[in-house]
Amino acid sequence: MTGSMSRKGNCLDNAVTERFFRSLKAERVNYRRYEIRSQGIADVIDYIDSFYNLKRRHYRLGNISPNEYERRLQQCA
Repeated sequence: MTGSMSRKGNCLDNAVTERFFRSLKAERVNYRRYEIRSQGIADVIDYIDSFYNLKRRHYRLGNISPNEYERRLQQCA
């Protein structure tokens, strides 16, 4: 398996991933307690499908949701 990092110590390699997990923890997971692992997994999937991609606005996308961004790209094609 080949690593995805460009070079040792490049903090920007994982910036998007780190930001996603920061948002996930701050907006969802840190405030809940799960009885079993499958509940946590289901909650993370729900967060991504029903909020993060659907409603949450992203600065880098011009303050629109990822779903809206993809819809606009498809209209241009």
